[in-house]
Formats: sequence, structure tokens, C-alpha cells
Amino acid sequence: MALAAVSVCGLYYLKGWGRLVPLCGLLYLLWLIRLKHGGLLKAAVAFLLLLALLLARDQQAPGLNLSSIRLYPDQVKLNDGWLSGRGHAGRTLLQVSGPASREAATRLQAGETIDLTAVSGDFSAIDPPTNPGQIGYRHYLASHHVSRQLKLTDYQLAPAAPSLLTRLHGLRYRISCRLKQLPRLLAFFASELVLAENPAGDNQDNLNTYRDLGVIHILSISGMHVGIYVFVLSVIGSCLHLTKEEVFACSCCLLGFEIFLSAGQPGFIRASLSYVFAAGLAFKRRKISRADLLGLTYCCQQLLEPRLLLETGGMLTYVLALGLVVTGKLPYWKQAFWLNGLLTPFLLYFFYQVNVCTIFYNVLVVPYFNYLVMPLTGLALFSPLPLQELFERILETAEGLLGLLARTGIGQVIFGKLASWQLALLFALTFLYLITRKKKYRRFLAAAYCLIFVSIHFPLEGQVSFIDVGQGDSILLTTPIRRRVYLIDTGGKLSFGRKKPAQAQIDRITIPLLKAQGISQIDGVFVSHQDADHVGDLGPLLEQVPVKRLYMGIGLIQNPSFRARLAGRVEKTKLIELKAGMEVQEAIKFEVLHPDLPGKGENKDSLSLTCQLAGKTWGFTGDLDQAGEEAIIQKHPDLHIDYFKLGHHGSDTSSSTKFLQTIKPSLVFISAGRNNRYHHPKPETLAKLKQLGIPYLNTQTEGMISWHYGWREYFSSFLEGRRVCYHY
Repeated sequence: MALAAVSVCGLYYLKGWGRLVPLCGLLYLLWLIRLKHGGLLKAAVAFLLLLALLLARDQQAPGLNLSSIRLYPDQVKLNDGWLSGRGHAGRTLLQVSGPASREAATRLQAGETIDLTAVSGDFSAIDPPTNPGQIGYRHYLASHHVSRQLKLTDYQLAPAAPSLLTRLHGLRYRISCRLKQLPRLLAFFASELVLAENPAGDNQDNLNTYRDLGVIHILSISGMHVGIYVFVLSVIGSCLHLTKEEVFACSCCLLGFEIFLSAGQPGFIRASLSYVFAAGLAFKRRKISRADLLGLTYCCQQLLEPRLLLETGGMLTYVLALGLVVTGKLPYWKQAFWLNGLLTPFLLYFFYQVNVCTIFYNVLVVPYFNYLVMPLTGLALFSPLPLQELFERILETAEGLLGLLARTGIGQVIFGKLASWQLALLFALTFLYLITRKKKYRRFLAAAYCLIFVSIHFPLEGQVSFIDVGQGDSILLTTPIRRRVYLIDTGGKLSFGRKKPAQAQIDRITIPLLKAQGISQIDGVFVSHQDADHVGDLGPLLEQVPVKRLYMGIGLIQNPSFRARLAGRVEKTKLIELKAGMEVQEAIKFEVLHPDLPGKGENKDSLSLTCQLAGKTWGFTGDLDQAGEEAIIQKHPDLHIDYFKLGHHGSDTSSSTKFLQTIKPSLVFISAGRNNRYHHPKPETLAKLKQLGIPYLNTQTEGMISWHYGWREYFSSFLEGRRVCYHY
């Protein structure tokens, strides 16, 4: 029944020919139910029809009424006079952001629920990811029934009528505030265990450690703390001489309250429902197998939350639970191995990397978490400050050791992103082996992993990709088969005096893109000049990805600001200065057109390059001004560039008419941020291109733009899908 329900979800969530797989699965499972449990066929069909109706209803957007938007204090964050979080407009959930008035901030910080009336602002759909591998914030919000956003400009406050729900949200906010008063690591673990929240910020390194060791599931998806709560209540009940029924009732009440505190975290709900069904049936002296208990739990949770399988946590928690069922009779080491085998396709699909030593790390981390982290975190909630500081020092030491282990990179493999059909194939082969124990499935599984790995790491196509880094430049070039990787600039966020974000932009865009393509090192990085929108993320890139060679225009290395970006990060990277007339003999041959003389790394000193790929000449000039372009064409009057990255994000200060007429490009590219404060690209520049008859592609409208070459050549736009945009 549960697998048939998964198939029904697949019919709704998959597109095109992908629906054939769940359709065939559904028909087979219905035949199986009829064959083995004929009396349940009508009940199964009725259940599946009910689920289908719920899924259809869930996909219908509810009517929107912006006359009043309710903000609960635990669902909104305040930062430097700016509020952001979840808003409730009737039955519709919105992602709300905007300036917080003094009264609104005061009330929210006091734990009060507020209503916004007379609302005005920019109402739109949630922005989609614009690069492959980029974190799908839109998908994440959609799994929580949020599909639209409201950027507030003005509103009025109205008192929210008190109710049980407002009091519960106020209590959750006060618990959150109490947990934040704990020392950093204790606050992190307490928030994760009690509220199912990841207060990243200062704790991002800890999250990365668990992810790199392949044990991130320990933090949330397993729902292991349900067993702890029930055990504690059982001990208390035994001391108070309560009956099993009374302890069960208390446990149900506590778990229901904790489900609210955890904001409906899927792993916690699954574990709670499993306990309730197992204990309830035990009271009735009814036996149920672990597999049927899991199926019953899933069917119930799927009806309660139709979007269960859209949540990464929801998917992983049931895969882990299924693994525990089908590997229950295996020895410990084999069980650990095949549990990771079931999870691996999903980890590769969502995170693009896996740690082959995860089994050994689990042996270390699971006892550490069970016998140190959770007891110390629980005790810290009721301990005085000196004891909290002692617990914090213990955890700092342990987390430091785990961090050192993670930074060694032992066992870590950047595999690349799986396609949906590859995920289904690997999971199916693993599952078939576990339920049949036939060695042929194990051989097929090993062959499938090898073939997929080779197809990702030895691609038939190379690329030139203009990564959408907003208002900035970052261009990825790779070669086919024996892949070599080069990056021209890294992008970076301009702060304009605002507080520097806790997470570098490259961690959200370029690093996931590289991992999705299975890229674990870069052969060469070219730095055009020192501006933050071109090299602001160079430091974080060097910290996370090995770079063999770093190329820059002559004189830039003397710039103090640029040297600070490199400090302590280039011990294993060769630094090479370039000037006009030089050639870079890499797998891709680059010719240097500018600068002629040493400079400070300003726009006029921008490193300008050309290269040839598959018979096409590419040109990249950074933010070079018109005087620099004039100098280039004076030295190279016959210069022809087929594809050209338009200078300075399409501003009116570069890429002059004379320069464009000289190089005669077939197509130009503009890399500029959406709604940027400079209004790039300038209307005059676009008018110039139209007058000269030069077509252009813009990352503002296309997302990442890629040219693929090798056994075929074509352009694709990420936002438009893998389609041919232009073909010359």
C-alpha cells in the first residue's frame, strides 16, 4: 500500500515520459495486492483514490487575500531593522520580507503575534535557482506550501486576537530565545533536537563537518530522540507507579507537543506515529511486522502531508527506516554498509558527494551523539552557567576533533549529481539485492555506479558557462573526455557598507555547481582585476577547492587588498603574472591581450584573454574601459572574436562601437544582477548592439548560459532548460 502511494505521488510530481515508471509500478503493486490480499483490493483502491484527490487539491493554489497577514514571532527573523519569514494570509503561506517598524519589532521580540493590514509591496513568485546544482530554495519553500513572496514597503499594525495557537507560537518563540542563551554549540544542538532548526551562521562549519563525514542524517532525519522521550517518561511513570496506558497517554501528549515544537519535522513525525501504532496495537495484542508498521506509518503521514516526498528530510527518513527493515537480520557491519548503500543514491542526488568511510565514521559519531551530545545538551537546559561552560568546552574539543577528521578528506568523493532515472536505477538495484540476495544485482549495481561515475568525470562535452553570480563575473571553461577545468573570476557580493553575510555567495552557487559536475579541483583560475564582484569569493574558493595555478595581470599581486585575499590560502597554488603578448599553454591555449604595464588591479588594468575552442574564438575582457579596448585593436587590427563577454556588465563605459565593429562577434554575453543598482545593462548599450545587428544573451533572463562543444555544439539556458538557444 505504501509503495503504491509512492507511485501515485510519482504520477503527480514527475513530468512527461518519467510518469511511465510510477504508472507501471502502480499497476504491478495493485496486481500484487489482488494476488496476495484480494480482500483488501477495494480498500487499497479507495485509499489511493483519496490520496490522489488530496494531491490534486494540494496542487491548487488557494485564493489570496492580502487584507491581513499574520506573523507569528517564532516564524520571523529580525536583523538590523529588517524582518523576514513566514506570513499567513488566510490559508495561503507567503515568504514575507521588508523593513520592520519599531512597534512591529518590539511586539515580535516580546513574543507577540501581529497582524499586518493595509499592506503594500511587491508580490511575486519565489525566485527559482538560476544555476545547475544551486540550492533549490524555491523547491524547499514549495515543500512547505510556500510558493509566493511579498516584499513589504508599507503596512499598518493591528492586534492579533489571542488564541491557543498564538499562545503556542509565543511559547515556541520563548523556548527558542532560551536556547539561544546557551553557549554556541549547546544552543546549536538544543535547537536542532528540540525545535528541528539549523541555526547555521556561526555553526556552518559544524554542519559541513557532519555533511563531509556522511553522517548529517544523525542531526534530524532519524527521529532517534522520540525513543529518548518515551524512555524518560517510562522511567518517570515507573517511579510514580503509573500504568502502561497512562504512560502511553502522557507520551502521546508529549510527542504531539514536540511535533508542534519541531515544526512538523518529517523524521520526528514518522518516529512518533510508529511508536503510537506499535504501542496501540500491542495493547490490543495485535502483532504487526516491522515492514507493515512502516507501511502503515507512511500511509497515514502521506494523507496528513501530501507534500511529504517533496521534502528532502521526508524522503531520507523513510529510506533510512526502510533500510532498517530490510537489513534487520544482517550482522552490524553489513547492516551499516547496506544502510549507507540505500542512502547513497539520494545523498548523491541532493548533495553530489559521498564519504566511502561513512560506516567507520558512524561507529565514532553515533555513540558520541547518543552518550555525550544529547545527555550534555539535556543537562545544560537545567544547569547553571559554570556547568554549561564546562559542557561547552567538552563539546568544543570533540567537535574540533571531528572537524580535523573531516578536513583530512579521507573517504570523501565528489561524485556529481545523479539524474532522476539514475537515482531510481541505483536505489532499485540496491533494494532488489537486499530482498533477494542475488549476486547478479550486486554486480549490476557496481557496474551502474562505475558507468555513471565515468560519464560524469569523463564527459563527452566541454563547456564555456557564464555562471549567474548576480552583479559580477564568473566563467567556467572545461574540456571534454580528459577534463581540465578553468575559471575566469569568481564573482562576489558587494556589501555597500552593510554587514558581511555569514555565508559567502560562492557556497550557494559556484561550489554546488562544481560538485554537481563532479569537479574536485581546478587547473587554473584567472583573475581579471581586484573588484569584489569579480574576485570577492576568491578566498573561500581557495579554501575549499584545490587550485593548481592562479593567473593575474602584472602588478595585481602588489595590491594589499588582493594579497589579503590570498593570505594563508595559496601554499599549494602557483602564482603567475601575465601581460600582453604572453601565451598560457594549458589544455586550453589562452592569449593575453592586456595589460601592457603593471597596474593596481583597477578596471583599466583588467586581464583580457582570448582562447580557441572547436574552431571558435572567445574573448573575455573583465571590466576593461574603452581606452583599453582601443589599445587592443591598435595592436591587433585584424582581431576577430566569435563569442565575446560584453565589457563591464553592459555598462556605457566599455565595449565601444569601434571595438565591436573590429572584432565582429556573432554573439555577446552579458553578466549582470537582477534589479542591480547600476541598471546594467544600460539601454544605450542594448541599442548599440541592436544597431550593429549583434544578438546577445543575458544571465538576468537566462540564468547560467552554457556553450557545449565536443561531439556536438549548442547553447543552452538554464532557466529555459537544455534547449538550443543559438546554433551557428
